[in-house]
Amino acid sequence: MDEKTFSRDGTELAYTRAGRGPAVILVSGAMSTGGTVAPLAGLLAQRFTALWYDRRGRGESGDTAPYAVEREVEDLAALIDAAGGEAALYGVSSGGALALRAAASGLPVTRVAVYETPYADFSEHGAQERAAYTARMTEALAANRRGDAVESFLRLTGLAEAVIEGARQSPMWAAMEAIAPTLAYDDAVMGDGLLPRELLASVGVPVLAVAGSESPSWLRRAVEAVARAVPGGAHRTLEGQTHMVDPNVLAPVLTEFLAP
Repeated sequence: MDEKTFSRDGTELAYTRAGRGPAVILVSGAMSTGGTVAPLAGLLAQRFTALWYDRRGRGESGDTAPYAVEREVEDLAALIDAAGGEAALYGVSSGGALALRAAASGLPVTRVAVYETPYADFSEHGAQERAAYTARMTEALAANRRGDAVESFLRLTGLAEAVIEGARQSPMWAAMEAIAPTLAYDDAVMGDGLLPRELLASVGVPVLAVAGSESPSWLRRAVEAVARAVPGGAHRTLEGQTHMVDPNVLAPVLTEFLAP
């Protein structure tokens, strides 16, 4: 990250800017930094001024207690100012939920695109699973068992135990534990995990919700529900894609939607 700005509460935010044209800010999801969306940002920079950043508590950005979702909305307000006063937003996974909240709050957002925002399965079991994760993750972080919190998140995503154990032994595990406290931030952004119909109904800009055809059916249903809940919302399914979407497949879809 080669630029800095400050949020309303004084938290330093690290970001990178590339390209020329209308501004689009990329918002990463849980257990990730701005580097996660950098490859996609590089492709979008061929048509837009792309900004990507480390959300608070991650990478090169600072953090200020106590956390509140409103502070992350204010972070986006600061980045929009840095981008020139208005911007489109793209958010992946729980970063999509943050982007939608920012648009609903009245920030000068022109358009919003989201990829697989993981609102809970539309069943009692899905809601219970989400609540159980919140309890386990919160308890682990309170006891400073960061590794256990990361494991809880990885299980929520559906990873097999053997894969999780392999991750624990990998060089990336230390970096995952370093940003584990931000799991609570993404959990707060997602609320109870259910589709926030009232909030989405208040979004007054065009929204595109995108899913991969190879992602779980509940996640694809959630994407379609987001599009239905937003006035004039639309959704797309990318053939052959999973939650780990190929930037080269996604970039043309976003370019078409975000172009003024």
